[in-house]
Amino acid sequence: MRSTFFSLSALSALASVSAHTIFQELYVNGVSQGHLTGIRVPDYDGPISDVTSNDIICNGGINPYHTPISQEVIKVAAGATVTAEWHHTLNGADASDSADPIDASHHGPVVAYLAAIPDATQTDVTGLKWFKIYEDGLNASDQSWGVDRLIKNDGKVTFTIPSCIPAGQYLLRHELIALHAASSYPGAQFYMECAQLEITGGGSTSPATVSFPGAYKGSDPGIAINIYQTLSSYTIPGPSVFKC
Repeated sequence: MRSTFFSLSALSALASVSAHTIFQELYVNGVSQGHLTGIRVPDYDGPISDVTSNDIICNGGINPYHTPISQEVIKVAAGATVTAEWHHTLNGADASDSADPIDASHHGPVVAYLAAIPDATQTDVTGLKWFKIYEDGLNASDQSWGVDRLIKNDGKVTFTIPSCIPAGQYLLRHELIALHAASSYPGAQFYMECAQLEITGGGSTSPATVSFPGAYKGSDPGIAINIYQTLSSYTIPGPSVFKC
């Protein structure tokens, strides 16, 4: 059994060395805001593996941003539904690419965070305070993951912007965590990009927040994990989802 686990995990890692992904389009209430519009996307689709690096915030360090970086700020009403769309490369959907939107071996959770920011287009994203608004992890009944559901939905994940948060400019950090090689740290692969939002309406609730880096540790049970077994549960990294 032990040798089987190592062979499976090694083959999975080797077979999907470049089977990465990029968040590259946002929909508001079902309406596309444009390909690459209002999102800080890198040219390269590779992951971040160091949870202590500033790259874990919005990417863009070891994977430099595509230029020019979009200066668009997407208007979203508090309480609206948004859809994040991911694909293997910046070329978008590709039915001929078996690894689009991401290789099927890259099982793991899907999460989304918001952070208020003075100017959603500003370069510096350090020191922001983040709160989680969505997560989709393991369905223990059939051992399926958030990433599996994203793949079945052609790279799209839909969730709601909280209706009670204050109006203003925010970054939306959307993230996939691939656990196919996560039996030890560093091994988990973190894919994230940040969309630039202006949230309108809303209320006055101030959610509890976390920092990036800081919210994740390499020893977290949802980051260092052997997924090549039947799991009865899975602890998604980070805080609980904020609810109004």
